[in-house]
Amino acid sequence: MLLRTIFLGWLSRRRSKLGVHDVGRVNLRVLPNDIDVLRHMNNGVYLSVMDLGRLDLLTRTGMLRGMTARGFYPVVASETISFRRSLQPRQRYTLETRIVGYDERSVYVEQRFVSGGEIYAVGFVRGRFLKRTGGTVAMHELGTALGVDTTTLLPPAWVYTWAADVALPSNRSSYTSDWV
Repeated sequence: MLLRTIFLGWLSRRRSKLGVHDVGRVNLRVLPNDIDVLRHMNNGVYLSVMDLGRLDLLTRTGMLRGMTARGFYPVVASETISFRRSLQPRQRYTLETRIVGYDERSVYVEQRFVSGGEIYAVGFVRGRFLKRTGGTVAMHELGTALGVDTTTLLPPAWVYTWAADVALPSNRSSYTSDWV
């Protein structure tokens, strides 16, 4: 995955620019190291490949350069994926990535795995931005810094419930493993 990430980062800087709310598309192929014992793309690989789509979108919109200059970096707070079909060895597919909304703390991204015009899987990511100097970046701060209006694009209603239901306590709080 590291070599794919490096190559895609290089390639994304040379591709056409995108608007922040455009759909980014990356054409990929299922590689031998993506396959599991059932001879289809491993479910964990989908999540790793989704990183590539977000990297491409951040690079092509210019947001990555602006964030890096300000000492901001993205992290995944939570993610979910649903599968319709399995991607097979050597199968070509397109990963589509789009920002679908913001709240006061997070950006929400939808990502689709598409082959032959059919959706094979759909993932949703709730991302946060952190400061290299410590602390988090509020969406209004990110919007101001990067020239993006984060107040008008709201995620689908179900996303709020999902985000609340899967949220973990702050890392400043104790949260021990206690199976009951």
